[in-house]
Amino acid sequence: MTTHWHELNLPALLPPLFLKAALRRRSNGTELPEDGLRCWISLEPKRLAAYRKVCGFADNGLLPATYPHVLAFALQMQLLTAQNFPFPLLGLVHLANRIRVLRPMGNVSSVRIGVRVDNLQPHAKGAVFDLVTTVDDLLGPLWEAESQMLCRTVKLPGEPAAPLPALGEGLNEVSRWQAESNIGRRYARVSGDYNPIHLSAWSARLFGFPQAIAHGLWNKAMTLAALSEHLPAANIEVSVHFIKPVLLPGTVRLLSSAAGSSGELQLLGNGDLQHMQGRWQPIA
Repeated sequence: MTTHWHELNLPALLPPLFLKAALRRRSNGTELPEDGLRCWISLEPKRLAAYRKVCGFADNGLLPATYPHVLAFALQMQLLTAQNFPFPLLGLVHLANRIRVLRPMGNVSSVRIGVRVDNLQPHAKGAVFDLVTTVDDLLGPLWEAESQMLCRTVKLPGEPAAPLPALGEGLNEVSRWQAESNIGRRYARVSGDYNPIHLSAWSARLFGFPQAIAHGLWNKAMTLAALSEHLPAANIEVSVHFIKPVLLPGTVRLLSSAAGSSGELQLLGNGDLQHMQGRWQPIA
């Protein structure tokens, strides 16, 4: 699919985008738009420091591998609430996320963010598409990611994708942490993602959850922070699937392969409930 890029001076403000998302409840088609949004964005040191604190990252001079999602959030919201985007934003489910760090992300002060959608396909529970995000600096491509999103109000013809492959043997516990009852609100303040399912038990129940749930990208950020001495700083792809939400409050355990250029990981809760599984490898 050819992308028609729109270059912006600034992302749209978030409050009007949240209002647009709240007012729209129906799908209006099954064709993904070919439009993409791009914008140069400067990093804010105080916001980055607050993000590191909430997600457990040490200040090692490198941008956390998950932080570009925060920089891109307003552009992503702008794209997914546009009139030509066919699905309502509220109700989309984040199923999987793949990040590629192309070069070491040190001394980054200003980057060009690009967002687009692609790869609409059938799923057993509806339809899925990829929200594609890219980051360039003055030297060229720096980082890229795909977030697979599920829309449950649409059905597409065709066969759904195959189920997840089983993880290999030999994963050992490397960390555990408490997902506190307020972590959804704390992460929202540093990321901008104020989805009601993460903020309180009351607002989560409006969308069918018994309690507030942790953001999937907070789970991934905490995982990568815990594995920071385990993984290469660049030329790495980290893919995860979000399987069961982490109800707040809750305790999770991170299991991982041995340190190396490739491996597997798993995030477990009480009773070995699997919340997330994934793997890392060099970029092909």
